[in-house]
Amino acid sequence: MAFLQVEGIRKSFGETSVLRDISFTMEQGEVLSMIGSSGSGKTTLLRCLNFLERPDGGRILMGDEVLFDASDARTLREKEIRRKRLRFGLVFQNFNLFPQYTALQNVMLARELLAKEQPGYKANRQCVHQEIQQQAEALLSQMGLKDKMQHYSHQLSGGQCQRVAIARALNLRPDILCFDEPTSALDPELTGEVLKVIRELADKQTTMIIVTHEMSFARDVASKVIFMDNGSICEMGTPEQVFEHPQQERTKQFLANYTSNP
Repeated sequence: MAFLQVEGIRKSFGETSVLRDISFTMEQGEVLSMIGSSGSGKTTLLRCLNFLERPDGGRILMGDEVLFDASDARTLREKEIRRKRLRFGLVFQNFNLFPQYTALQNVMLARELLAKEQPGYKANRQCVHQEIQQQAEALLSQMGLKDKMQHYSHQLSGGQCQRVAIARALNLRPDILCFDEPTSALDPELTGEVLKVIRELADKQTTMIIVTHEMSFARDVASKVIFMDNGSICEMGTPEQVFEHPQQERTKQFLANYTSNP
């Protein structure tokens, strides 16, 4: 059984069909790169996986657990959706850090809010807080930000803010880490430092889904590539299959555009 199984996901906004029967599987430790033109449905698919949007049809399974089934989606309660959302960590394009908190506080915040919902939290508050802080400090150090933990977002570069956002997502211990254009808001110099962190995560067998326009990075870091067009999966395969031997004419046109207009 696949680690992640996505079956026939459909999503429309009004009369506009954004996702059309999206199906794919992933194994644990795989890195999936999703490429395609803007508006092809990549971000909407990530949002559906993270329960920020609710699909109109299809199923999402992780192992033998059904995370989402459109046939009974109306019965899902918000608390249950929040629990299932934790299976996926999402790193946004524009960081979405809270400006009133330090880098360390940003990384700790969600874990602390979740801890408060657990039975016995008040009796063990100090120990829980210490554990969460130690984990956050370790992650920020892993991101190369050991000396920036007490800095606010306005005191950090874009690349540093994105690395804080990655640490925040990892601190929730998700099964799959998702990136939505993680370098789109960065200049070329800062892009390199964020891609280096993602490549290091891939080397550690972190299961990831990466939406990106960085074609060379998508090819180098991924074990599987999906090319989306007009809300559908146009082509799927290994990086070599998709980038070196594309079968669909639309894929060839897209890749030719990126080759000629880097």
